[in-house]
Amino acid sequence: MTDDPAAQRPANDALDDADTAEDFAAAADDLDPQTRIAELEAELADAKDQMLRALAEVENIRRRADRERGDALKYGAAGLAKELLGVADNLARALESAPKDEASKGFVTGVEMTAKQLQDALTKHHVRRLSPLGEKMDANLHQAMMEMESAAHPAGVVAQVMQDGYVLHDRLLRPAMVAVSKGPPSVNKTV
Repeated sequence: MTDDPAAQRPANDALDDADTAEDFAAAADDLDPQTRIAELEAELADAKDQMLRALAEVENIRRRADRERGDALKYGAAGLAKELLGVADNLARALESAPKDEASKGFVTGVEMTAKQLQDALTKHHVRRLSPLGEKMDANLHQAMMEMESAAHPAGVVAQVMQDGYVLHDRLLRPAMVAVSKGPPSVNKTV
């Protein structure tokens, strides 16, 4: 054996651990069996509680992951759909401004078919157009750009649609830009 205390330290640590285990066993022998049973039952109840909490946490994580996966599938195309809305708007503008003469009829028919195909593709993927003319103003779906007097529409109703809105399933992609009626024009205006 060496006289070096550092070389003896691991052996001493092992003895200390053994002493601790022996002390624990001796202390356990000194306890009343009923007290020891109560302590073990408390430890068991605590372990069961921790296990139940861990299982609940795992279940919550699974549910959250399922919900997020479902949302990703349901709303994953939102970015692409938003980009295509500008294309749909431009096709509608092209049709509005297209000449109505016989020479342009083939071109206009082609643009109409393209616009319809795009609208059908959007509808197939649950993108729905909002054209709220005559509907009550809804701040969740409509963006009021101005108020205007209108004999045809009561106050608070959409009197003009400047740009259609769109929703994907139940999520708003773009609000409809509208003019809201203030009601009929007043007859008794002061100058």
